Amino acid sequence: MLLQSRAVFALGLRMCSSHVIKGPLMDTARPSSDMSEFRKTFSKAKHIVIITGAGVSAESGVPTFRGENEKWRKWQSQDLATPEAFSRTPSRVWEFYHYRRELLLNKKPSAAHLAIAECEARLKKQGRSVVIITQCTDDLHRQAGSKHILRIHGSLMETRCVSCGHVTVNKRSPICAALKGKGAPGPDVADAQIPVDKLPRCDESDCHGLLRPNVVFFGETLDSHILTKVEKEMEICDLCLVVGASSIVYPAAMFGPRVASRGVPVAEFNTTATPKTEYFTYHFQGPCGTTLPPALAQHESEVIY
Repeated sequence: MLLQSRAVFALGLRMCSSHVIKGPLMDTARPSSDMSEFRKTFSKAKHIVIITGAGVSAESGVPTFRGENEKWRKWQSQDLATPEAFSRTPSRVWEFYHYRRELLLNKKPSAAHLAIAECEARLKKQGRSVVIITQCTDDLHRQAGSKHILRIHGSLMETRCVSCGHVTVNKRSPICAALKGKGAPGPDVADAQIPVDKLPRCDESDCHGLLRPNVVFFGETLDSHILTKVEKEMEICDLCLVVGASSIVYPAAMFGPRVASRGVPVAEFNTTATPKTEYFTYHFQGPCGTTLPPALAQHESEVIY
């Protein structure tokens, strides 16, 4: 069973689902919202894992794939973020991602991003670790100052060549001349239908292949090297926070419950309950930028450096 579980985890297909997995993961007593109790648990933790989802970046004004931002023009966002869509209409998909990239260039870290970064830096001086496992494809954790970040869905500020596989940080604006002024999301905006040879191209010598955003499209396999690191962190952590995550995108939706199945405290910070709330020790409802800073602030027992 353990080997089977690891095989499924290693496969790591990015999937969106509202299916709720039932099973004996842990006692499903109602999670506590007692901040003072959480703070006692936090003060004793040596290896903290923080799993972040789109809700953290939404507080910075970054649109998600759901709700009012579920559509771009007349297309469902999740239908554009697929390898099949990129293969069929790379111009349309690049317009969609160009729009998202340009939005990100003007966003700043939220109070939650900053609280996580400050906590990581502070606890490092005490010989304690904080690792961020994020589903977000923006650069806001890094901008806030976080160092130990595992991006399971990749980064919009990176590109990957479909020919040679070269990955590079790419923050050019616009990313190519043909996309300048393109990507408007209005339902009546027509596709630009940019020729493939005018889309972003690889700068590696003798390549000039088509570039794609270095993100994990829906239906693609997550990076096995990243997943190996994620699994290691989940096995050694003694406290886990699930912050701004909907808990419906797999395999990330099972990260928190897997930690909880070891008897490790898991605290969820979200604006609403999620399909996995029942598995967790704590649940703090409200904007992450409001609930998280006091949760991660310096505890009275901490040694001051």
